[in-house]
This record gives sequence, structure tokens and C-alpha cells, in this order.
Amino acid sequence: MTAPDEAGSTGPEGIIRPGMSENPIVPGGGVVQGLAQRIKLILRLLADRRVNPLVKLIPIGTLIYLVWPDPIIGPIDDAAAIWLGTYLFVELCPPEVVREHQEALTSVIEGRFREVPDKDPPKQT
Repeated sequence: MTAPDEAGSTGPEGIIRPGMSENPIVPGGGVVQGLAQRIKLILRLLADRRVNPLVKLIPIGTLIYLVWPDPIIGPIDDAAAIWLGTYLFVELCPPEVVREHQEALTSVIEGRFREVPDKDPPKQT
């Protein structure tokens, strides 16, 4: 993977794209997988001691807003508030901490599949 430069940042496949966010969405993941990854990232960042406690109030405040009855009725304002809260939280966290947790969430454990024989073979009658 190549290092980011001043013009842009490195994508998940190692290609530098100008103006690309430091928090790329992994290609081929789909909406549900991307949402699940974002939720896992936020939970990991909330548990990390290197993230400022005041920054951790952003997603908590967003959840309070979601359950608190608001005078503006409609799912659009709730969705916008959740998106803005999660976006600000991840952007205000230290970039190296976010990168570390993203790498842990998207890392692949290399291995081989092998079939293990049963200890007791079935008896034939």
C-alpha cells in the first residue's frame, strides 16, 4: 500500500485519489455491510481511551436526540442528525486511532481450510 501525499489519500486498494477522505468505504461491501462497519468503528472508538471524552459525547448526544421527542416530525431530520453526528465523531477522533481501528475491522486473517476427520467413524450395520 502506498503512503498518502499532499494531493490525496490512499484508497483501500492502494491507489491515491485526489480529495479522497481518510475514511474510505471498502468497495464491494454494500450498504448494509458499510453501515455495520461504521457502527463497529464507532463502538470501538467509544471504547478507546485515546479519544477525547468530550468528542465521545457527540454520538451519545445523537442517540439522545433520536429517542427524545422533537417538534419536527419526520425521519429525514433524524437520519440527517445521525449521519452528521457519526460523521463529526469519526472526523474529530485522532486520525491514527481511526486508521488503526479501520485496519483491524477490515483485516483478513490468512489461513487454509482443511477437513478434520471424525475421531469415531460411524459404525456400519
